[in-house]
Amino acid sequence: MNVFLVVFITALLGSLTLVLTKNLHGHFSMDSSFGVQKIHLEATPRIGGVAIALSLVLGWFVASSSVQAILGVMLVAGIPAFAFGLLEDITKKVSVLHRLLATTFSGVLAWYLTGIAMQNTGFAPVDWFLQFMPLAVLFTAFAVGGIANAVNIIDGFNGLASGAVTIMLCALGLIALNVDDSALATVCFVVAACAAGFGAVNWPLGKIFLGDGGAYLLGFLLAWLAVLLPMRNPQINAWTSLVVCLYPVLEVLFSVLRRRRREGHQPGQPDKVHMHHLVHRRVVCKIWPSMSAPMKNGMTSPLCWVLVALPATYAVIFAQNTLMLAGAVVVFLLGYSSLYARLTQFAWCFSALTLKHAVSEKSTFCT
Repeated sequence: MNVFLVVFITALLGSLTLVLTKNLHGHFSMDSSFGVQKIHLEATPRIGGVAIALSLVLGWFVASSSVQAILGVMLVAGIPAFAFGLLEDITKKVSVLHRLLATTFSGVLAWYLTGIAMQNTGFAPVDWFLQFMPLAVLFTAFAVGGIANAVNIIDGFNGLASGAVTIMLCALGLIALNVDDSALATVCFVVAACAAGFGAVNWPLGKIFLGDGGAYLLGFLLAWLAVLLPMRNPQINAWTSLVVCLYPVLEVLFSVLRRRRREGHQPGQPDKVHMHHLVHRRVVCKIWPSMSAPMKNGMTSPLCWVLVALPATYAVIFAQNTLMLAGAVVVFLLGYSSLYARLTQFAWCFSALTLKHAVSEKSTFCT
């Protein structure tokens, strides 16, 4: 059977099974509706990562040997990221730091199993330093942990993270196809099919959530594929991977800067002024004021998918043009800043990083 169909159907049926059996596991798997970032109205299972992991393992069994060689190592290396995330989903007691360290360790483990670390950034002075393998491993682990955490950060609305990961993986897969790396492209599309299968249940009504286990696992897989692409294909460099993953990367950067500039907040402390929160409050709730709350939640994601797709599509088109990619990072950074400013200050300006007029922590979501 086609490996893409296997992982899609398995992720979909696995997610549906977890929804239908929530009375059996709900005492430890439910995500309550109380919390700074929570906008769902009823307790919901947050162990979608289990369906993601099982579908990918099954996909490995039916994949070709060239795909197994890549995917198998990724699944083994992703165990720490998935395990610590799932433990948080069940206990709600694993700190952000410990989860970040777990995803970073997954990056180190992936290097240990493959001997591959990011040494092709497209910037010669940096690449020279990265020839010293310990530095390359640290750089890779930091990048992998950062992107995995970024995917978890954008997992705030029904279908947002799974849809975003699907888009970014498809972009990486298309780039891999364009440079004749069919094995890597297939792995990208397999993981994308898995994310889409889960998303078919998660979106638009949010009957089940990815949870930290699912978000960190998908985030790690995305990050490692973003490392493999330039390292397996020298005509591609890290700028390509960065532009593909630019939306979640910008979310992390803005989150850290915003929280550090707001009195009494730590970089790891949650809030509800991410871009997706603002799109929900300022756009979706204004356009569809009479829509039910769950549908407003779901309709936020397609608007944010556009923000994911724009840089990802650009990266596919200019994958081998470093200058165009570097320029795109600046353009998209300014565009993101301007949009954030518009949604918080109601003016097209580039002062969003100061966040002096950012939406108050006490502001509420529309219902």
